[in-house]
Parts: sequence; C-alpha cells; structure tokens
Amino acid sequence: METAGNRPGGRQQAAGSMSSKVQSKGLKAKDQPAPAPESLPPPEANAEAIHFLDSLSQEELQMLFFSETLAMVSKTGEPQGELTIEVQSGKHEDNTGTMLPCALVHAFSRGFVDKMLCGNSLLGYLTWNLETVEQHSQEFVKFHILPMEQKTSLLRQGDQLAMTRSIREGEEVRNEVTFFPWHSTAGFISQAANLLLLRVMAWRQMVPSNARFLALDMEGKFCYSTYKALGSQTIQVDRQQADAFIVEQTVHSVEGIPFSCQFYLLSDGHLAKRVQVGSPGCCIITKMPVLREEDEIEPRPVFEKKPLAWEEDIELHSRFLERKEELRLSHTRYLQQHPDGEAIVSDFLLFLLLRQPEDVVTFAAEFFGPFSLRRPPTPSLRSSAPQSPFRSLDPRTKRETHQARALRLGPGRDPEALLSLLRF
Repeated sequence: METAGNRPGGRQQAAGSMSSKVQSKGLKAKDQPAPAPESLPPPEANAEAIHFLDSLSQEELQMLFFSETLAMVSKTGEPQGELTIEVQSGKHEDNTGTMLPCALVHAFSRGFVDKMLCGNSLLGYLTWNLETVEQHSQEFVKFHILPMEQKTSLLRQGDQLAMTRSIREGEEVRNEVTFFPWHSTAGFISQAANLLLLRVMAWRQMVPSNARFLALDMEGKFCYSTYKALGSQTIQVDRQQADAFIVEQTVHSVEGIPFSCQFYLLSDGHLAKRVQVGSPGCCIITKMPVLREEDEIEPRPVFEKKPLAWEEDIELHSRFLERKEELRLSHTRYLQQHPDGEAIVSDFLLFLLLRQPEDVVTFAAEFFGPFSLRRPPTPSLRSSAPQSPFRSLDPRTKRETHQARALRLGPGRDPEALLSLLRF
C-alpha cells in the first residue's frame, strides 16, 4: 500500500476533509482532469446506524465465525463458478506494534459471466464494532478487447484512513491515493464488514430501522448504504426446507445509479442465496448446512445439604465407636507414660478451686509461668508495678510483628491507618 510518505507524483486535490493524489502511466496514459469543487458536504452515518454498530459484542460476532461455499449459476441453472466466504478469529498489528484480536474476513469468487472470466478476492481485518482497520480487494474481468483489473486497499494510519486504488484497463494504469479523516468514517461498512453485518442481521432476525450507513461506491467515494428487510421465504435445498430472512442492501452512489443486492440468509447467518439486481446470474447453496443455535447456559445445580444421621447408620456408628475407643486408649496410654502431666493439671485444678479467682486466664498464666523456659529471671529488687505474667516482646520482635501484620492487611495499610478509616 502507498502511504503518505511514498505516494505517486501528480496533482494534489483537496475536497472538504478528503485529500487524494492521482497518477496515470502506460502506453495510453491520459491526463486526469481536475474535478470540479464539490459543494455538497460529505455524507455521514446517522445515529441509528452508529447505535446498531455499538450494540455489537465480541461474543456475538464469534458465534458467526464459520466458512461457507455457494455455487454461481446462470438464469437457466447452469453452474458458472463458486463463491467462498470465511470468517474467523485473527490478529492485527496496530500503530504501536501491539497485536490485537480481531475478526478476519476472507472471500473469493471466480466464474464466468456472459462467457467472460471474472473474479474477485477480499481480505479484511475488522474490530468488534466492524470498523475496518485493513482491507485488500481485487476484481478482474477478462474482456476480449480490453481486460480490466482493479485493486483497492484500505489501511488505518493513525487518525486517518488511507485508500489506494489501482485501475488497469488494457495497457493503461491509473493509481489513486485518498486519505479520509478517521472521524469521518464513523458508520462505514466496507465489503468485509458487510459480509459479517449481514450475518448479524440474520442472527437477530432484524434490520435497524431507518439506519443509514456509509459505503464506497465504484468510484471510491463515500456514499450512503441502506438495508431493508423484505420478509422471509421458505427455500428448499437438497430436499430440505428452511426459512430464509431476506435483506436488501442498496448502495446509493453519488454520481451513478443505485446498486442493490438481495441476500437470503438462514437463521444462523449462513447465506443461502445472493441475487444482484440486474445481474444475469445468482449464487445459491447446494447443500443445507447444519444450523447453529445459541448455547443456552443452564443454571448451576443446587445440592441441598442433607443432615447426616450417623447414629442411625450402622457403618458410621460403628466407625464412631471404634474411633472413640481408639482415642480413649491413646489418652490413657499417654497419661500412664507421663504421670507428671496429670499431677500438674491436678495441682492447678485444686489450686484454682481453692483461690477461685475472677480472672482465670491471668491466674493460669501466673501458675504455669515458672514452667516456661523463656520466662525472664526474677529481679533482685522488687518493683511497685506488678510484673505481667504474659511473655513480653522485645522492640525488634515487636516491630517485625507490626510489619507482618501490615503486609497481611495490604500495601499501604497499617493498623493505625485502618482504625482511621473507621472514624467519623
């Protein structure tokens, strides 16, 4: 693609918010006449179209990722070629070099129209709102006298959309580079976006009312594109019947005549038939696809907690009695091996009943304090302040404990900070 830094030489033109450059070369190159200044403002998509595109989601579009193949037939039903459309997940590199997920659309057709070979190919990268960040298309018609080929590339470059067109008619080649401000492309539906947008309409079984999108006409200029629902029709394919949702798209060219195309879509977005108004043929499916349906998320099962009647269960009651007897024997064996433990506990209970203190915890700490190896030595001089029976922490240990508590509470939150949050 030709960018602003590498554009063919020629006359630069400015029309409204769009700039372009044109170059012709070849054995029969013709000078391009300067276009007359346009007085009409550039077309803009309306609010209904913007709202419909904003309602799209990644989950909904991913339900429409599949490939399909249609046969190109003449009015008499004779096969003329094949059309393949594939939509899948892809990745596209943005201006910062980051690879972002996107929708990748690839379409290809090749066949004969009026005994002339023709075909086109399409590759597009779309955002989840059907914004076109990059698209490459090629169309050709092998006329017997003057073969024609047209290549068009769209690429988002920062805050603008660059369009490069190369048109070959016989030996004459004409190159054009046009830049559109990105804000002016809101609601723009490219060829790749149109294929996925039709699947969305079929999936929802609705067309946005009074929506007016933007599209590119055959001259590479922005124009309006509208969609209209024509109802439904039962079609038969391979001895199977299915209802098709009919959508008609019309591209209102600024200078030429409107271009209309009718799409017969199945409920899951598959294209069953494509009819271009004024064309001698159409595209139809030859085999009924397996229709996809939206997955219904079943609620998680709720298991009620049943009371465990272990006393009534013979096996559980037997295990309980065995475990109880095992623990009793273990405790008895331990006390027999350590008679001093039983003596200390007996002395404490006897002393507790004799004193009957109000604070049992402090009394127990004073009683068992002398048995602790970490108990500080008794000072030689008595103090008027009674010594606490609980083990005290040295300043370093106290500081480490404070830091550990702060780490458990979270970064930047110490106990004092948490208390301050509770104040009015």
